[in-house]
Amino acid sequence: MKESIADRIRIARQARGMDQARLAARLDVATRTLQRWEKGEQVPDSNYLMRLAKVLSVAPHWILTGEGTMQGERSPKILPLPTHRYKKVDLISLPLLSSVPGGAPSLMFHPEYVEKYITVDSVNDSSAFALEVKGNSMAPRIEDGDIIVVSPKLEPRSGDICVVRVSEEDTVKRVKIDGPFVYLIPLNPDYEPMAVKKKDVTFMWRVIRVIKNV
Repeated sequence: MKESIADRIRIARQARGMDQARLAARLDVATRTLQRWEKGEQVPDSNYLMRLAKVLSVAPHWILTGEGTMQGERSPKILPLPTHRYKKVDLISLPLLSSVPGGAPSLMFHPEYVEKYITVDSVNDSSAFALEVKGNSMAPRIEDGDIIVVSPKLEPRSGDICVVRVSEEDTVKRVKIDGPFVYLIPLNPDYEPMAVKKKDVTFMWRVIRVIKNV
């Protein structure tokens, strides 16, 4: 049977070698009050529980709940992580450039202008950079205000989401490469896909990460 608060008060008092009258005097309560606490007829309020713990040199958590040891060494409830299963992740700073439209193509992305830097975990492309998306043609995957990380190093493939410059205008879309054409496909069904000639595409740079605007 689990000990009650009354039991723990009595056990702690006896462990300290104190009689009820002495402990009551230390707590500035009547001896009869302490006797009621030890019989379980009354429960001391939080103020007196803290004073009991201090006078008896026991852990407040133990006297209140019975968990852990009297002196305050609780049984561990959190197991250590097996660190050999995890690897160190390096953080790097990437330039956050001007925004790219996630709607109709527009000349908004200016790679020569760095607005600020953001920190992400390691990206295996020294030329990678970040862009803020404007518009919702790629919602819900990429929404207005989200940050995308772009890798010019990686070869774009059909099905990738890419930042595309076509006829000097910029957009972010899922691409389908089909012979001489590139189809720019929005994820939002409210927007129409577009077909452009591959020869008119200045670049297609793969989006490798999306950082949600929360």
